[in-house]
Amino acid sequence: MAQVCELTGKKAMGGNNVSHAMNKTKRKFKVNLTTKRFYIPEEDRWITLRVSTNAIKTINKKGISAVLKEAKKQGFIK
Repeated sequence: MAQVCELTGKKAMGGNNVSHAMNKTKRKFKVNLTTKRFYIPEEDRWITLRVSTNAIKTINKKGISAVLKEAKKQGFIK
């Protein structure tokens, strides 16, 4: 399974490890993903999503319905 947030589309990005001697080697900055269940009161059902912790904070602030609608508009959800 790909390391991609289902709501925000965040995924791993590349970069460098830089030593004290300024030697550079490639590395990946991975997304902090969590599998979490959310209750949607409008549909009276639970859904399980694999989301970043940043998306969980956004859901706590705006609500799951608003975040799902926004993700649908951006094309992350069908």
